[in-house]
Amino acid sequence: MIMLEVQNLMVFFENALALNEFSMKVEEGEIVGVIGSNSAGKTTLMNTLSGLIIDMRTKEKRRGGERITVYGKIVYKGEDVTETSPSDRVKKGIVLSRERHPVFPESSVAENLKIAGYLRKKSQIHEAMDYVFKLFPALVHLKTRKAGFLSGGEQQMTVVGRALMTSPKLILLDEPSMGLAPLLIHEIFNIITKLNHEEKISILLVEQNAKLALNVAPYAYVMENGRIVMNDTAEKLRENPDIKDFYLGLTDVGGRKSFRDVKHYKRRKRWLT
Repeated sequence: MIMLEVQNLMVFFENALALNEFSMKVEEGEIVGVIGSNSAGKTTLMNTLSGLIIDMRTKEKRRGGERITVYGKIVYKGEDVTETSPSDRVKKGIVLSRERHPVFPESSVAENLKIAGYLRKKSQIHEAMDYVFKLFPALVHLKTRKAGFLSGGEQQMTVVGRALMTSPKLILLDEPSMGLAPLLIHEIFNIITKLNHEEKISILLVEQNAKLALNVAPYAYVMENGRIVMNDTAEKLRENPDIKDFYLGLTDVGGRKSFRDVKHYKRRKRWLT
């Protein structure tokens, strides 16, 4: 069953094209990766899929600011949700875990989790919190600490835990590795895999770190300038010379690993035109 299908999605900020005929799909119970460099359009994609773009468009219109236009269709479990509000998408099971750890800084870790559990019955909130603390034992001793005083890794755990409190069916993970130490990245990605395998949660993983994304997502899309330039299984993408050059950064030359600047530039120029 197709859980999420994006059909010819286009997003304009005034006359600037941020997403260009973007189409993709996520099957139920699947992890799908989206990789791309800075300014590829990944954040715009996540804002559009989560519905945040609707709030952004409304706010800009009210203050006479930048005009935001969205074309195309977003279908979730067979239902067109293109114009569905962010809160209603959460109720349907589409939950965004954003980059840069947007916690409620003046609230404790426990309060951050409780706030996100508003869709659950009171009797279920503590059960859900216990599950989050089981996944992230490092948070157990930080329950009463204000989230604004947590480290980047602790905030990321809190953000992912907060997403789980909403009973998600599809989690949109936006750059979960950003700013984290290698050991914490390893822990976060192990939990992502666990959530998918054990809880059967579908995951759309947007990552600049292609190596990480291709290690956990069996299938992935490659973004450049707001459009898809390639999509395939992770195994095939890892062996693709363009992916090795542009995203994995290594190519076998003369018995050693190095970056082929000239060929990199020529192929990248071809992609971007």
